[in-house]
Amino acid sequence: MKAFALGLAAILLAAPAVSMAGDKVIHLPFDAGVAAAKQTGQIDGSVRFYLAGTGPRGKIVDDNVTISRKTNAFGKSDADTCNRVLATDLIYLQNEAKRAGANAVVDIISNYNYVEFKDGQNFECHKGFLMSGVALKAKLAKVP
Repeated sequence: MKAFALGLAAILLAAPAVSMAGDKVIHLPFDAGVAAAKQTGQIDGSVRFYLAGTGPRGKIVDDNVTISRKTNAFGKSDADTCNRVLATDLIYLQNEAKRAGANAVVDIISNYNYVEFKDGQNFECHKGFLMSGVALKAKLAKVP
C-alpha cells in the first residue's frame, strides 16, 4: 500500500511538468483557419476578419477586444488543435462584433501571455502536451 501511495504521489507531482514540457510555439496561416471555421459552420461569414496591416479602414467601434482560449491538444496534430482553438476565438470575436454593430474584426494580432506577435499571414498558437492556446487582440469596426 505504501509503494502504491508513493507511486501515485510521484505521478501526480510529475504531471504538471509533463503537461508543460512539450510547450512549443507554432505559426499557422490565419486565412486557412478562418476558412475552416466557415466551412464547418462555426462562424457564419457575416463578420470579416483581418490581421493587422491587411484589412480595410473603417469606423472603429471598439479598439480593445481580447480573447484567450485553450483546447485539448492530447493526441491531436499541431494544425488540428491550433485551428480548433482559433475557431473558438473567432466565434467569440464574431459575437462581440455583432453585439457592437460591427461587420469586421480588424488589426488582429496574437497576444499570448501579453507578448504581441504581428504577422500579415499567420497567427500564433502555443501547444503543450495536454492543452493548446491562442490569444488574440483586435478592434471591432464598421467597414465598407
